[in-house]
Amino acid sequence: MTGVLTHLNAQGEANMVDVTDKAVTQRQATAQGYIRMSPQTLTMITQGEHKKGDVFAVARIAGIQAAKKCGELIPLCHPLMLTKVQVDFTPEPAHSRVKVTSLCKLAGQTGVEMEALTAVSVACLTLFDMCKAIDPEMTIEGIAVLTKSGGKTGNWERAQSC
Repeated sequence: MTGVLTHLNAQGEANMVDVTDKAVTQRQATAQGYIRMSPQTLTMITQGEHKKGDVFAVARIAGIQAAKKCGELIPLCHPLMLTKVQVDFTPEPAHSRVKVTSLCKLAGQTGVEMEALTAVSVACLTLFDMCKAIDPEMTIEGIAVLTKSGGKTGNWERAQSC
C-alpha cells in the first residue's frame, strides 16, 4: 500500500482535495469487471434475442453516462471534463460471463480511476437490471482498476489479472 489519505484535513475531517496548483497532464485509466450469468442468458444477449433489445448498447450508454456523473455520485470526487469514455463488452462463454472494460481520458489536474470504475460498475448493474427477470442469480465480480497514467505518480499497471 502506498500514499497517504488525502481526503482528510489536519483535523481529521473529510474534505475535497485542493488540486488548484497541480499541473494539467494527460491522464488515462482503464478498469474491468465481470458479470457472471447462466449460459442461456449469455447466449440470449450475445445473439440479440433478449426481448428488451440490445442490452450491450444500453449498458454501454449507462456506463458512459455514469463516468460523466462520477463527481455527483462519489463524495469528494472532483467533477471532471472527460474527453474520452469507452465501455466495451467481451463475452466469455467458457466462464459463463461478460467482461466489461472501460477507458477514461482527459487533460486535467486529477486522475480518472474513479470514473473508469464507475463506468464498469454501472454498465454491469445495467446488464443485471435488464436480465434479472430471466436470470436473478447473476453476480457482479472482480471490479478493479487495470492501469492509470499521467500525473505526478506517472504510470501504474495492475500486477496480476483480476
